[in-house]
Amino acid sequence: MKLPIALSNKHIHLSQDDINTLFGQDYKLTPFKPLSQPGQFACEEKVDLVGPKGTIKGVRVLGPTRNQTQVEISLADGFTLGVKAPIRESGDLNGTPGIKIAGPNGEVELQEGLIVASRHIHMNSNDAKNFGVNDKDLVKIKTEGQRALVFENVLVRVNDSYQLEMHVDVEEGNAAAVKNGELVELIK
Repeated sequence: MKLPIALSNKHIHLSQDDINTLFGQDYKLTPFKPLSQPGQFACEEKVDLVGPKGTIKGVRVLGPTRNQTQVEISLADGFTLGVKAPIRESGDLNGTPGIKIAGPNGEVELQEGLIVASRHIHMNSNDAKNFGVNDKDLVKIKTEGQRALVFENVLVRVNDSYQLEMHVDVEEGNAAAVKNGELVELIK
């Protein structure tokens, strides 16, 4: 069975406290464009990530706000910053490294929250039933084309608010020469 794939670039999810520090008290994020998952959106706002070895400027903020700030980067971004970010499921932030975040009105010294997001598939319960998988299963996904490959250890995330889509970071997507919206095959 096939499903669409989407490539995820470095981005940040912010708590309201950190938004206030970075952009000003009671600041509200400005939607730039909707994302594929319902209720999620890219924001006009961008921040800089400052690591011990380097800075990455213009990192897009994604909304809506979260309870805890989470920064998602690629492995190569970690080399640029001089930080080794673990590969984790979104929201699994305990024991992860921190990073300095610079905004137009201030800076936040994040104590934890820097990850490389695990490859994952968003699906609702009907999709899960059709694919014969459950929440938290690990599956394999096969791409097609000249640089076809099989992604292993792809985490299934089931929630009835999700739209069916696999997410990989841009490095992995580029390695497989896939583009947003292309279909890939779940082979378990």
